[in-house]
Amino acid sequence: MPLPAAFLRLPVAHRAYHDRTQGRPENSIEAIRAAVEAGYAIEIDLQLSQDGQAMVFHDYDLERLTGERGPIQMRPAADLTRIPLLDGSHPIPTFAQVLEEVDGRVPLLVEIKDQDGALGPAVGRLEQAAATSLKGYRGEVAVMSFNPNSVRVFGGMSPEIPCGLTTCDFSRDDWPLVPANRLKRLRGIPDIPHSRAQFISHQASDLSSPRVAELKARGLPVLCWTIRTPEAEAEARRIADNVTFEGYPAAIPA
Repeated sequence: MPLPAAFLRLPVAHRAYHDRTQGRPENSIEAIRAAVEAGYAIEIDLQLSQDGQAMVFHDYDLERLTGERGPIQMRPAADLTRIPLLDGSHPIPTFAQVLEEVDGRVPLLVEIKDQDGALGPAVGRLEQAAATSLKGYRGEVAVMSFNPNSVRVFGGMSPEIPCGLTTCDFSRDDWPLVPANRLKRLRGIPDIPHSRAQFISHQASDLSSPRVAELKARGLPVLCWTIRTPEAEAEARRIADNVTFEGYPAAIPA
C-alpha cells in the first residue's frame, strides 16, 4: 500500500506533541491529545509487554520515563498501565488505548522497536500484537521499523497498511549490540524490495547520503527524524518530503 498523502503534508510530532514542562510526556495520552488538537500527524513507538501486548513506549527500560527500574518486557500490561509517566497525569498507554484516543482524526506513524536485540530475524510477537490492535482501525496509519525483518513480517500480517524503514547512518556508537557487518549492510538501505517498504524515515543529519538521493529519485517518499528547530526543518526540507519534529511548533502548510 502506498503512503497516504497526509503523511507528506502534515508535520509529524515525534513521540506525539510532547513537552514535559507542560505536563505532556513523550508517547503519553496528554501528548497525543495535544497533537490532535494542533492538527499534527503523530509518531509513536511500540514495545512489548511480558504478556504480549503492544505498549506505547520508547525505551527498553522503564527508568528514564517512569522512575521505575527494569525492562518493560518484564512487566505484564496490567502492571504497566498502572505506572504513571513522569511529569504527566496518565500511565503508560497500550496501543489499543492510543488508537481509540486518536480515532482517525490525524495520521498515525507507528515505529515498532527492534525486539531481536541486533536488528536480526527474531521478531514476530510485537508485530502480531500491533497487527491485532490495528484490525478494524479506519484512520490513516503507517508502520515502520529500523529492523527490515519487522517491516517484512508486519507487512505480511497486515498487507493493507503501508510500511516503511526507519533508517540512519547506523553508527557503531549508536548500535553497539549490532554486528559490524550488519551495520555496514544496513547503511546501504538494501532491504526496500525484501521488506516491501513504501517509504523511509531517515536520520536528518545523514540526509545528504547518496543512497537517500537515489531512493528519492526512484520516487520513494523520504521522511526524516528528528528536527528540533525551524531552521533545521527548512534545511531538511531541501531533501526530505516531510519532517518528524519536537521542541517547537512546526508550521502546517495551508
